[in-house]
Amino acid sequence: MFSNVLIANRGEIALRVICACKELGIRTVAVYSEADRNSLHVRFADEAVCIGPARASDSYLNIPSVISAAEITNVDAIHPGYGFLSENANFAEVCETCKITFIGPSPEMIRLMGEKDRARRVFRQAGLPVLPGSDGALKSAAEAQAVAESIGYPVILKAVAGGGGRGMRVVQNGAELAAAFAAAQNEAGLAFGSGDLYVEKFLPRPRHIEFQVLGDGSGRVAHLGERECTIQRRHQKLLEESPSPRLGPVLRHEIGSLVIGALEQIGYGSAGTVEFLMDEDDGRWYFIEMNTRVQVEHPVTEMVTNIDLVKSQILIAAGEPLDSVLLGSLDDGNGGVALHGHAIECRINAEHPQTFIPSAGRITAFHTPGGTGVRVDTAAYSECVISPYYDSLVAKLIVRGRDRAEAISRMSRALGMFIIEGIDTSIPLHQRIMADADFRAGRFDTNFIQRFAHPAAGRYPQ
Repeated sequence: MFSNVLIANRGEIALRVICACKELGIRTVAVYSEADRNSLHVRFADEAVCIGPARASDSYLNIPSVISAAEITNVDAIHPGYGFLSENANFAEVCETCKITFIGPSPEMIRLMGEKDRARRVFRQAGLPVLPGSDGALKSAAEAQAVAESIGYPVILKAVAGGGGRGMRVVQNGAELAAAFAAAQNEAGLAFGSGDLYVEKFLPRPRHIEFQVLGDGSGRVAHLGERECTIQRRHQKLLEESPSPRLGPVLRHEIGSLVIGALEQIGYGSAGTVEFLMDEDDGRWYFIEMNTRVQVEHPVTEMVTNIDLVKSQILIAAGEPLDSVLLGSLDDGNGGVALHGHAIECRINAEHPQTFIPSAGRITAFHTPGGTGVRVDTAAYSECVISPYYDSLVAKLIVRGRDRAEAISRMSRALGMFIIEGIDTSIPLHQRIMADADFRAGRFDTNFIQRFAHPAAGRYPQ
């Protein structure tokens, strides 16, 4: 087991990793920017090192600074959290060169899944359905137009190295394609250092469903069920739940078995998430991408499986086999972990609940809810400052109930007892979602927030 782990991240995920390390008896090192000097992850780590100015490019994304902090504190492993350097194959490679364990997949695996066109080929060869689209990166707008015409409009342009909705454009017809291609290419280049794009058939009413996996790198992989991530704004998730109200045991078994087969073939190691779109009109499902890291929404899965995903990552990186990590939890008969009850997570963001405009500033009052089945992951506190330099996430409110109805009721209660003053937050929006008849009935797709914000657009079919 590792003796000293550096957390190359900030905020609630840095605290989350510190908690897992403390329970495993591992010493921790925090890194922080000048803007995060008074952050809780700095306070609760055993040691902390300032790695640069507030801008992420000068601190949390600065590989030489992070590695220097690791070397002067004599760590034997680095946990990247999510975002920042978590899916940076070059960073994982530098860690290997410096004989520091990267708590995540190998650099080769990160590259394979990070290049979305290559990942599509891997999963298609394993028998998973993939949305019709280009076989690889597009060389020009003209090539994109040829593919679009062959599969039919509407289509969506996506960044090969992308994620989080950046470098992504929906194109309704050929007249829009050239301008959309240039805009997506420029955005992708600025965000990811690569302007390569590919094109897929666009589903107008999809659900976004993802499978959580764990692999030990020796050919053993398990899935921990699915998460429903359909409630989004601007391609960013707002709310997640597990299990999905759209999937049942038969479809869970079908998709989970194919996912396990694909990842065992390539020897995947560490935590990961395989993401799908499901057409709400005909129920067909399609692989879209894989994320080779722990997700923001991982607590949803932890609540219904009672498995600590961050601890599991650390144990696997230290060489523990999957059966030992899961301690007999594989009991659903199909390579997956049995799910118990229903969990929902609301991302509490520092933003206006209607316009989604970010709301940086000082929190003047802060009180988290509690009670049976309630969990709050946060690094915020009264009088802390929400910086404009980073993601707007303030806290994750997670609840578990015996079933979906109880989870919704419990979340409604918890949201009403969550006090954050001094900044705008998304709490009022989440309260409206919990009270919405379509959401309660499980009738929604990725356009839910647009319909929700504009009632004139109509309700979902009963």
